[in-house]
Amino acid sequence: MYRNALYYPLVMLFLMAVLFGACQKEDSVVTEGNWLDYSCDTMAFDTVFTQMGTTTRQLMVYNRNDFDVKMRYVTLAGGRSSRFRLNVDGDTSLVAEDVRIAAGDSIFVFVRANINPNSQTEPFLIEDRIVFDFGGRQESIPLTAYGRNAVYHIPTDTLRDASGKPLINGMYGKPYAYSVIDCDGWRHDLPHVVLGYAVVDSRNTLQLQAGDEIYFADDAVLWVFDSATLVARGTAEQPVLFTSIRHDGWYDYLPGQWGHIWLYGGSRDNVIEHAVIENGFIGLLVDTNINGNPTLDISNSEIRNHTQAGIQSNSAYIVGDNLLVTNCGVSTLLLRYGGEYRFANSTFANYWRYETRKFPSVLITNYRTYANYLYLYGMHVRFDDCIIYGSMANELIADYDTTVSATLVLNHTLVKGGEWDEDPKFVDVANGDYRLKEGSPALGIGYTYPDAEAPNDKKIIR
Repeated sequence: MYRNALYYPLVMLFLMAVLFGACQKEDSVVTEGNWLDYSCDTMAFDTVFTQMGTTTRQLMVYNRNDFDVKMRYVTLAGGRSSRFRLNVDGDTSLVAEDVRIAAGDSIFVFVRANINPNSQTEPFLIEDRIVFDFGGRQESIPLTAYGRNAVYHIPTDTLRDASGKPLINGMYGKPYAYSVIDCDGWRHDLPHVVLGYAVVDSRNTLQLQAGDEIYFADDAVLWVFDSATLVARGTAEQPVLFTSIRHDGWYDYLPGQWGHIWLYGGSRDNVIEHAVIENGFIGLLVDTNINGNPTLDISNSEIRNHTQAGIQSNSAYIVGDNLLVTNCGVSTLLLRYGGEYRFANSTFANYWRYETRKFPSVLITNYRTYANYLYLYGMHVRFDDCIIYGSMANELIADYDTTVSATLVLNHTLVKGGEWDEDPKFVDVANGDYRLKEGSPALGIGYTYPDAEAPNDKKIIR
């Protein structure tokens, strides 16, 4: 009896100690106060095309204290009507409740924007806030995105062989899924978004004007077909823009985000004036010439950040004046299988930085080996008042066979590794500014920026 009388009070004391300890531990969980750090104070999205949504962006929430922090909930101020969506450490509910961050730990908050189409032709601002509620006070992170309506070119058909099997593009390893562009009905008041192959069909001309913008999804191609024509005439203030969909952070300068502009064999009389072509696999792929006129006449344009080449030509006829072609994984200018080319007042500068480059900035050949046969092509190439430079010792290689008619003329052209080889003294290669510093030996030649105060890429508003 005495034993039992002592035993039960001891048990009660033990249980009370356990409960008291548990309460003390819970009391160390902070439920209000400014105890968290955030990886940014505002989440600003790049342009969001209606119907497409954005890529997911990430917010880190840090608890740098030596005690746990607990929030009643994390949500969006706009609730169900918000155009943003959250994933709070794996919880995709509209309201993530009882979110706890252990001492010294952190959580991920992923944010995505989806914007419905409307009638506006200009970009419009979408705003909201991520709300962190501590049961007495709140903290918030603002969210902003510019929505844009667009015209979408979505594949409606696929090229197939005689048996009905889809043809596969060897360049990208995907079927030729395509849509045909309504050239007469092209809208100039909205940007255009291309998925798959957008085709300018035979005997049609696509006319682009100042301020037109074409955005390309992964591996997308503008395909100017046999007997078709592309005419893109921008201005110095409003160049025609060919670019990738993504432009948030480092994607603004990332090569390889889309395919190429393909001036197919048989396309004719193509003209590009005042354009910017950036961030693709190949900027311009130009095929065989079919008449006495240039396949492509291009001037006052910038072509930059392409995985393979800025301009790649196969037996074509190209006239280029005042061009800036920079930073490509193979060559800025790749002229294959001969052809006729005249470039003046242009800069071909290659400072590719993603991996070791094996080929010069300008590579010229006039032969092809196929099925153990050697094919030779006539070739006439001329550079007047140009700069060919970059990070390799020799930035121009012309490997051609003179058994057929073949000439290469370098007139007042500075070439890295050539007879006239001096540092042209670009203003800021790392930031894409290829203007020439005072005292440059190349003053008066090469590309001339339309605005002497700033490169074109500072003018483009996305």
